[in-house]
Amino acid sequence: MSYFVWQPYVPVAEKRRRAARKLAKLRKRGQSVAPVTIDRRTIARSFWGRSWCANLERYSDYENRLPRGRSYVRNGSVLDLQIARGEIAAMVAGSELYKIKITIAPVTRARWKSICRDCAGTVDSLVELLQGRLAKGVMDRVCRKGDGLFPSPHEIKLSCSCPDWADMCKHVAAALYGVGARLDEKPELLFVLRGVDENELLAIAGPDVALSKSVPAVGKLLDNTDVAALFGLEMAETANSNTAIPAPPKQPQRSKPLNGSKGLTEAKSSTAKITKSQRARRTKSEPKWAALAGARKRGAQRRLQRSV
Repeated sequence: MSYFVWQPYVPVAEKRRRAARKLAKLRKRGQSVAPVTIDRRTIARSFWGRSWCANLERYSDYENRLPRGRSYVRNGSVLDLQIARGEIAAMVAGSELYKIKITIAPVTRARWKSICRDCAGTVDSLVELLQGRLAKGVMDRVCRKGDGLFPSPHEIKLSCSCPDWADMCKHVAAALYGVGARLDEKPELLFVLRGVDENELLAIAGPDVALSKSVPAVGKLLDNTDVAALFGLEMAETANSNTAIPAPPKQPQRSKPLNGSKGLTEAKSSTAKITKSQRARRTKSEPKWAALAGARKRGAQRRLQRSV
């Protein structure tokens, strides 16, 4: 009679030490590995990493095995994770070292064209796209369930060398969560995995963005009459108008002296002579006017005394 025996509990710290020893053996053999290292509670922090993990958790097909996968990836059990076009290859440490292969169907051309068309004119920078710093409506369209950039369960084929009969075993779940952590470092791998070129979003958006920035809208242009009414100015007629524009008045020309600089000197000297003669006459007539004014004043005083 046989009984089911529970495996002894292994602390998290011991699991990490075992994973580190196995990783060291792989490197000693000369094998190039890219482990998933998480030194925090949250598996993914960036927009694309968190969106990848959220996409996994939105499907009920995976809900039973995902919690164990989160524990494995946090413990450092994903010793190697390679992402290529349509394929994820990983090695996860458990009771043994298990090999995982996940095949993901590429995005269909029709779906990708639909995404590019819906996002046309909104992607100005590849850096903003990879950092997830675009408008919320654009990012929601890219991540939309069913026809977005993330795969659904029927587009994913899972394989693991462990004896677990379930397709979504804890080792596969750890590898899938490892993809979310890897997208924090290299978000462009999502486009590589789905077999699309992220630059096509910029190529489609480029002409529309350039046109919208260089040519103002017709409704934003002001007519001359609107400008005149706005600022209270009388606008000048254009060249095509039938009304003739009057020419500016000509300035009167000054007469030139007959003998050049000699005439100017003579004019100055004559003005100086007239001024001196006038001053001489005023100087001679000043005593007479003073005497006449004094006589009038004395006469007025006498008449005032007589009347009193």
